[in-house]
Amino acid sequence: MTATIQHRYCYLASQSPRRAQLLGQIGVAIKPLLATKSENVERLEEELIGELPDAYVRRVTLAKLQAARQRLALRRLPEAPILVADTTVALGRRMLGKPADAADAAQTLRALSGRTHRVLTAVAVSCGRENLLEVNVSRVRFAPLSESMIRRYIDTGEPFGKAGSYAIQGTLAGWIEQRSGSHSGVMGLPLVEATRMLLRAKVAMALS
Repeated sequence: MTATIQHRYCYLASQSPRRAQLLGQIGVAIKPLLATKSENVERLEEELIGELPDAYVRRVTLAKLQAARQRLALRRLPEAPILVADTTVALGRRMLGKPADAADAAQTLRALSGRTHRVLTAVAVSCGRENLLEVNVSRVRFAPLSESMIRRYIDTGEPFGKAGSYAIQGTLAGWIEQRSGSHSGVMGLPLVEATRMLLRAKVAMALS
């Protein structure tokens, strides 16, 4: 893939160290564009009644991008593409978001035990006045998880702050029986889709 490069970096409007790591893996330089304490980012992630997982990740990701655009303008920062993403885990129509506490994490992990679920990650990139958006859907199946193993996993602290109460790159990886789709997408940033949009936005990367 080749592109005429106009931007040596992009803004990353995410606190996720995994997304920063994945962008670094493909040679994309980033500058953080994080919300202040006065911004209610959690409100953007609230589910609407009857909303399906695909519609949810699309809506939330575009809302995050709009908030980041406003943030950039208010701070009078130099113009450059902005990347945002959102991930949700779904069992059928049911979405399993970030756990509120240990009991919530345990309930989620019991639901995922021995079953196949979907991981949907939407990525959006600002490209001039246009918003680019793609959604990656991957499938993950866990082996049966015992109650003692679930408790030990929760004690590691890994489930907190993660959709579906787990990290595929963490210690629970040994209980994943099958995965189809994007490994990086399950981590929180599908690199094929992100690369495609960043090239369209003319952002420099290792193999551009």
